[in-house]
Amino acid sequence: MTTTGTPSLLARAGARLLRARWLVRAPIWIYKARAGALFGSRMLMLEHVGRKSGLPRFVVLEVVGHPRPDTYIVPSGFGATAQWFRNIQANPRVRVFVRSRAPAAATARVLSEEEADAVLAEYQRRHPRAWQQFQHVLEQTLGDRPLPMVELRMAG
Repeated sequence: MTTTGTPSLLARAGARLLRARWLVRAPIWIYKARAGALFGSRMLMLEHVGRKSGLPRFVVLEVVGHPRPDTYIVPSGFGATAQWFRNIQANPRVRVFVRSRAPAAATARVLSEEEADAVLAEYQRRHPRAWQQFQHVLEQTLGDRPLPMVELRMAG
């Protein structure tokens, strides 16, 4: 991940907010109430299985790519150590909640670094203002580590 400039106060505050568990978990209840359409097409909720507990877990993620109708690409903003990311590596069978639709079964696949770089470059091209705002937040959360990305391919 290549960024330019210095992190602003806003970027540092954004990175701190993303670490506030209550804040990042709040959208889960909205998706569970089938009101995910409030977040538009750039967010989804992923249901995955805890690798140790075997229990269902949920996370709301930004969609950075939607190359085919049955495929979504999502980043792991906290890197390869994020719990959801580690869980999908242990068990790639997931369910995806998009907008207000019923959940759909899917398979998760971690993209290679080259694939992830290409997706990120396309995201930067399509959403330059959003990228300007969030590149420093990612830098604050990831440091020099690469931004892992996951392809979610719907079943059937």
